[in-house]
Amino acid sequence: MIKRFIGDNGLRIVFEPNKTVRSVAIGIWIGTGSRFESKQENGVSHFLEHMFFKGTKSRTAQQIAESFDSIGGHVNAFTSKEYTCYYSKVLDNHAKHAVDVLADMYFHSTFDKNELDKEKGVVLEEIKMYEDTPDDIVHDLLSKASFGDHPLGYPILGTEETLSQFSSQSLINYMEQYYNADNVVISICGNVSEGFVEYVQEVFSKMKKGSGSKTLVKPSFNSDRIARKKDTEQAHLCLGFEGFPLSDEQIYSLILLNNTLGGSMSSRLFQEVREKRGLAYSVFSYHSSFHDTGMLTVYTGTAQKHLDQLFEILMDTIGKMRDSGMTEKELTNGKEQLKGSLMLGLESTNSRMSRNGKNELLLGRHRSLDEIIDAIDKVTLDMIQDTSEKIFSQDYSLTLISPDGKLPKGVH
Repeated sequence: MIKRFIGDNGLRIVFEPNKTVRSVAIGIWIGTGSRFESKQENGVSHFLEHMFFKGTKSRTAQQIAESFDSIGGHVNAFTSKEYTCYYSKVLDNHAKHAVDVLADMYFHSTFDKNELDKEKGVVLEEIKMYEDTPDDIVHDLLSKASFGDHPLGYPILGTEETLSQFSSQSLINYMEQYYNADNVVISICGNVSEGFVEYVQEVFSKMKKGSGSKTLVKPSFNSDRIARKKDTEQAHLCLGFEGFPLSDEQIYSLILLNNTLGGSMSSRLFQEVREKRGLAYSVFSYHSSFHDTGMLTVYTGTAQKHLDQLFEILMDTIGKMRDSGMTEKELTNGKEQLKGSLMLGLESTNSRMSRNGKNELLLGRHRSLDEIIDAIDKVTLDMIQDTSEKIFSQDYSLTLISPDGKLPKGVH
């Protein structure tokens, strides 16, 4: 059972005890990411995540790493478009130690200039590595094609130009704006008691209150096309369709729709493109949800000579999905796949910690597993058809990285 605590400073803590394991997962979830950045500070959320590991007033970067390695635990972090997370998983008898180190990183990171300059080089190499991976960068380009100059179209890593401008003070200013108690959730799952939660509350009680929620501007969905010529072995293609926000009542219909389109090995795209025709090794679709919008993405990579044929197959498959929806068998199988994936994914403390943290931060509520399964079971073929028409009757965005940089025939 998930328990929710709110501190005097507004900090939210969600706790799911599990006495059947010997581990505990702890995550600090902050409601900021690249979406909340200005154009000039693009990449600061991700860079700040890096700098949290570069030393505090009492620990060097090596000592931070050793503090987890020496107890057989691990610590990591990631940045997305709408949130950032710092997390650790350790044995239950080391839980307080993990919290102490995470809190030290959160409150006492020094952002030393020498470390900052070195880490700029690290992130710059990360950006270059991304640029050298066309099947990754084509997805970043799709965000740009879909959301334009809106912050949802910004790359999470930032750019070489914005990276060069970051300073210790700019990181501190950004933290003061977003790293406040009303914008943070601490999620805990594992073999600890409520007494441990009280300890966490005490450690983070000095976190300052914020100035309230930040105003979000909903982006318009564009149908731009971006093609880039690059010396690659394959043509990498992405299509984007406007999807649904996190809280949309049709979200389970869309998840089931996506699963049938390209979300599994039995999906229509996988079977048609890879199994029947052998045109691609990788072909899939997925849906990304944000506070106020979403995007369904279709990706594939193929030889340049097959691009036109493959694009035609993609559009034909999508068109059939729009016009005819799903079969009863596909719906039944999809529901069982979704429920199985959901339940199997919650077998680890880390997965449960992540689920609870995101739900609290982004939705402010927690559905029980039974409630979610009930919502999945209630999806009908008519609901799928309605969702399919909404998604696929609109124009799409498209991005391409290929040896000749030419859009496939049939793109209008």
